[in-house]
Amino acid sequence: MFGWMGTILRVNLSTGTITREKLDGKIARDYIGARGLASKILYDELPSGTDPLDPANLLIFAAGPLTGTAATSASRYNVVTKSPLTGAIAASNSGGYLPAEIRYAGYDMIIIEGKSEEPVYLWVHNDQVKIRSARAMWGKGTGETEALIREETDDEAKIISIGLAGEKLVRFAGVVNDRERAAGRSGVGAVMGSKNLKAIAVRGTGGIRIKDVAAFRDAVLDNLAKIKSGAVTGEGLPTYGTAVLVNVINSHGILPTNNFQRGEFHGAEAISGETLARELLIRNRACLACPIGCGRVTEINWEGDEERGEGPEYETIWALGAACGISDLELITKINYLCNEYGLDPITLGSTLACAMELFADGALTVEETGMPLNFGDGQCLLEMTRKTALREGFGDVLAEGSARLAEKYGRPELSMTSKKQEYPAYDPRGSQGIGLGYATSNRGGCHVRGYTIAAEIVGAAVDPLTSEGKAQLLIDFQDFTCVVDSVGMCLFTTFSLGLDDILPLLKAATGVDYTSESLLQAGERIWNLERLFNLREGLGRQDDSLAPRLLQEPLSAGPAKGNVVELESMLDEYYELRGWDGEGRPSSEKLQALGLG
Repeated sequence: MFGWMGTILRVNLSTGTITREKLDGKIARDYIGARGLASKILYDELPSGTDPLDPANLLIFAAGPLTGTAATSASRYNVVTKSPLTGAIAASNSGGYLPAEIRYAGYDMIIIEGKSEEPVYLWVHNDQVKIRSARAMWGKGTGETEALIREETDDEAKIISIGLAGEKLVRFAGVVNDRERAAGRSGVGAVMGSKNLKAIAVRGTGGIRIKDVAAFRDAVLDNLAKIKSGAVTGEGLPTYGTAVLVNVINSHGILPTNNFQRGEFHGAEAISGETLARELLIRNRACLACPIGCGRVTEINWEGDEERGEGPEYETIWALGAACGISDLELITKINYLCNEYGLDPITLGSTLACAMELFADGALTVEETGMPLNFGDGQCLLEMTRKTALREGFGDVLAEGSARLAEKYGRPELSMTSKKQEYPAYDPRGSQGIGLGYATSNRGGCHVRGYTIAAEIVGAAVDPLTSEGKAQLLIDFQDFTCVVDSVGMCLFTTFSLGLDDILPLLKAATGVDYTSESLLQAGERIWNLERLFNLREGLGRQDDSLAPRLLQEPLSAGPAKGNVVELESMLDEYYELRGWDGEGRPSSEKLQALGLG
């Protein structure tokens, strides 16, 4: 095969069995790779109703056919499983250097089954694969784990690991690779911990076969020029990183503050990308083959000691900052470092703490239950509760379940800012109708990177963010295209400058498959519908394509979006119709036949 490696590595931790399977060429063409291909395997193999933390759940680490090539920013992979946070399909995305190493070792994906009786890690050195004891690493953070495993394996090994949050089965634990890159959302780290799998270390020395090298090179150079000349990819992200959005989103009145009670944060400038660049930035950091370099290497002086790490990114700054009423950038950066070490999703962490703070303010929570006051703006309580959550210690054991279960436990479910039990990211949809529909319909729960309409509604100012008209089709276009981007193995940030017709020649030249723009976008639609079928099979439906009541009933009180709520129901009906689904959100038989889903 060209583009694809043609081999799947399957490891059963219960039996210790290690097998290699030939990749089915037709399935690869239809589902592309990474998110799409892994979702297909999960759908086909996982029995309906499987508990996400049961050994029977699959955990799939999958790269795309462009991952590890010279394609611009083709450094991504997806971790696909059934989510312990939502009960829906999870496909958590990460970059860095580890994704390419899986391919250089000769594999398109690694499938983990079963559960080891004791802590282990997987050592993959090309075709030599071994299951090794991880007793020495269990209880360690991700940084120390990586160092210990390299001592036992290879200095050049690239490593995926979980921290204490994954070991403790925190429902929003992520997996961390390359020390500070994370597949952070939907609790994939808890699934890894439930299998007693501490890490996967990979060393690959092979290459990737490209069908048409000359055409591939030309496409790469063309895309590179577009990336470098783009306002976002060539200027904004390299200069300020993703945190460039703090002031932008705040100026539109949609930076969620104090658990989405407001859309403007008075401390935004203090936690902005501009302030980070001026006060904490050491240098930029890029993933493999990426000219953007949006990563931030930062340094803080914490209690007399210099600490250095990567981040925080925009979503983290918001979740640990504005969402909780905190404007101390150094504190946010410290907690960000801890999230990398513990393997915690900072979006769900910050949103869950913001929910707890509102519960406390309303009297639904007391100091007797929490062990300390939980007040908006109190950075020390945020710091302490981060540690307690990762360790499931005291009230942290309740926070470790996420905000939906927290709010339900204390009789105020409406205070959880979630869809399908996954917390929203840093955009108030009352001032961006398309992203509201995106939160509601996202197959993995509240999420922006499954259909980033913010690019058109706010950043590109191509459409009016306050109107619901036309947003259903806009979102569908974003969702299907994003499926393609995730599945080929490229970074979503490239889409600020590149479109489907820029990715098409790369994929054709790499694989030799005669994709067209239509067939490639249909593959994205096929993947989206397959994920929907998975969720329907697990009991999710229209009732779950909803938003927190606050967003539907409480208008924003100030700012450019003052007086607005999300007009969800009308958009949802149109969305279903345009998708070819019935009124309950079920794909029609005609739609399934057209997509080859039977």
